[in-house]
Amino acid sequence: PDNSARQSMPEHFAFWPEARRRIKHTQFSAIFFRSMILDGLRESRMVMRWILFGIVLASLVRAFVSPEQFGTFFGPTLAGLGLTVLVATIMEVCSEGSTPIAADLLTRAKAPGNSFAFLMTGVATDYTEIMVMKDTTRSWKIALFLPLLTVPQVLIVAWLMNLSTI
Repeated sequence: PDNSARQSMPEHFAFWPEARRRIKHTQFSAIFFRSMILDGLRESRMVMRWILFGIVLASLVRAFVSPEQFGTFFGPTLAGLGLTVLVATIMEVCSEGSTPIAADLLTRAKAPGNSFAFLMTGVATDYTEIMVMKDTTRSWKIALFLPLLTVPQVLIVAWLMNLSTI
């Protein structure tokens, strides 16, 4: 579908000179700051919803899973890394919502690599991302290359990060 917010740019457009020109002509007043804050709050509602979901999910994990169990299942081992990637793939929560859970993986399971893998694998295996790639390229092969190329790299980097903590 067409992007309704799309703007055509003039030929030879340069960002920094244009930004300096516009900042120079901006009138910083109480009305400007009030409008900026209200617009920011209004536009952040979608992201805040996911962050709240992630906080609730992390709270439930903290309430029902002991730190020892959490560390055993999601600790800095290959099995913990595999389980982390499996959960991230199935859960498919956006990165904003995943952040509180990734923080738990870092602090409670003492597994920085698993925290990294949780955030990155969630994005790399996200159904929406794959479908956008498929629609854009009109090819399933290219769309499925996203997880096929990125997940092994994420696993290697995460494993190396976990090795540094042992």
